[in-house]
Amino acid sequence: MGKKKGTVASSSLAADDRPLPVITAKSGAVRDCNGQPVVQDFAPEDVRQRRARIKRKVYERELRKLYIELVKMQEWVRHVGMKVVVVFEGRDAAGKGGAIKRITEPMNPRFARVVALGVPTEREKTQWYFQRYVTHLPAAGEIVLFDRSWYNRAGVERVMGFCTDQEYREFLRSCPEFERMLVRSGIHLIKYWFSVSDEEQERRFQDRIDDPTKRWKLSPMDMEARTRWVEYSRAKDEMFKYTDIKQAPWYVVNADIKRHARLNCIAHLLSTLPYADLTPEPIDLPPRQEETGYIRPPFTDQTFVPEVYHGQCQ
Repeated sequence: MGKKKGTVASSSLAADDRPLPVITAKSGAVRDCNGQPVVQDFAPEDVRQRRARIKRKVYERELRKLYIELVKMQEWVRHVGMKVVVVFEGRDAAGKGGAIKRITEPMNPRFARVVALGVPTEREKTQWYFQRYVTHLPAAGEIVLFDRSWYNRAGVERVMGFCTDQEYREFLRSCPEFERMLVRSGIHLIKYWFSVSDEEQERRFQDRIDDPTKRWKLSPMDMEARTRWVEYSRAKDEMFKYTDIKQAPWYVVNADIKRHARLNCIAHLLSTLPYADLTPEPIDLPPRQEETGYIRPPFTDQTFVPEVYHGQCQ
């Protein structure tokens, strides 16, 4: 194994190799894939228009670049012993799971994991509210991605009446302090809200209904939430009012187009960490051990998986 390189982080790469968005070190300006200043779409979810989608070839090319940077970032996190928590929240079918999948795909699963907790048990319901999430926080060198998080209390629990007004108000008071405590303890906390329009959410729900492999993603709770769109909007606005804090701000991802949301989220995540390229040097592969008198047992003594699929399949 060669020595690790200590080159400068991704923001110093050559222009053609930079992940998107390109963040200028001096001014902090963000430029898009064509080198132009980013023009942000601030249209509300209920009136936002679907825009042109990035071509698949371009998407895959840029995703490949970002994958390389994610590997560098994770290696740096391990090397310096940083603790990283990324929270993903948003409406149902907003694309959180797809973004999480792309982020973790090139990473070492021993040091990056996804936490997606189910309904709390009767015992967990009697605990301090944040307690069941605390047990999943990272140790040094680890990255933890929460596919929904403690913000369930400010969203689904609030709208569906699964918590009392007192519990809800206590959450709004204690959550900012809880997150400040995490940051003071050395955790790098990033929070993303995936924003999807009414029209796009309806299209994705229908797609899940039509596709047998996706129907498991729909639940009676999703259908009920659909009928309470405005209530969820109010709950989200109130949540942002109390928890969009300086130490851990909310970052909103326009998720109407999944490819854009994934690339933009990954690129932004990379920009929040001052990582360096610690990629190990290439390794010389040693020659395979020679067979000296070893006799393999007959293959017929082994049980093989039937080759139902092969090169002659039509």
